[in-house]
Amino acid sequence: MVILLADAFTADLPKRLAAYGTVVQDMAQVGEAEVIIVRSKTKVTKELIDAAPKLKFVIRGGVGVDTIDVPHAESKGITVTNTPEASSLAVAELAFAMMLAMPNNLVEADVSMKEGKWLKKDLERTELMGKTIGFVGIGRIAREVATRAKAFGMRVIAYDKYVGKSDVAEMVSLDKVYTESDYISLHTPLTDETKGMICTASLNKMKKGARLINTCRGQVVIEEDIAAALKDGRLAGYAADVFYKEPPEGSPLLTAPNVLLAPHLGASTAENLIRLGDCIVDRVQAYAAKK
Repeated sequence: MVILLADAFTADLPKRLAAYGTVVQDMAQVGEAEVIIVRSKTKVTKELIDAAPKLKFVIRGGVGVDTIDVPHAESKGITVTNTPEASSLAVAELAFAMMLAMPNNLVEADVSMKEGKWLKKDLERTELMGKTIGFVGIGRIAREVATRAKAFGMRVIAYDKYVGKSDVAEMVSLDKVYTESDYISLHTPLTDETKGMICTASLNKMKKGARLINTCRGQVVIEEDIAAALKDGRLAGYAADVFYKEPPEGSPLLTAPNVLLAPHLGASTAENLIRLGDCIVDRVQAYAAKK
């Protein structure tokens, strides 16, 4: 079988997958592919699926499958899977790093120092100890962030439509997450229900001066509403690794105050790329064994 590696992985992955088929990395060969492996960059659209008549198996190296037209794939008998267990630590550490950087003004401190400024009295800090962090979604990544938050002495609350009880968080209503949290970390999949859920109405429910961290999906928020809340002070900060459009050209977030932005780095640790490779090899091996 032909295995198409559509996106960048570790250099040794093609050799590891060669035990199960012919590995190619040229999208021009999509028509021959029985297995397609992607990350975030390549979108497995209806058009791509229709251009791959031999396609039987799609693997997304990462969390979520919203970059794949799953209904169309399934209508053609194509199996779709992902590797959610691989990326939890990498994304959680980035989310927590962002949460540390904002109240400590680390970016502003670094930039100002390099500009020859000494803003010792201008850059105020606040501590995480004793603050409340609220999670929207309490899956694998959120659990890792919650564990770290507890180690910093934070109160941890969470809302998840599909989770009634958690050993790492006090489960509360979504409104309670909004009204009681000093920090809100978003960890929900992108669905019709969650698209645009962080908007003016939900922002108005949040504690004045709260900070928001988004490492899940850019379309879960309405960027214009986030920018407006930052400008009028309702939000004290917004940190994001994901955007409505990537790269976020023209996004109002680029000119909004008190933002901390990263170019979708969540899963891009050296360790996670190794874990992704291991998960992908396991899935291809299992698929080949069933043939």
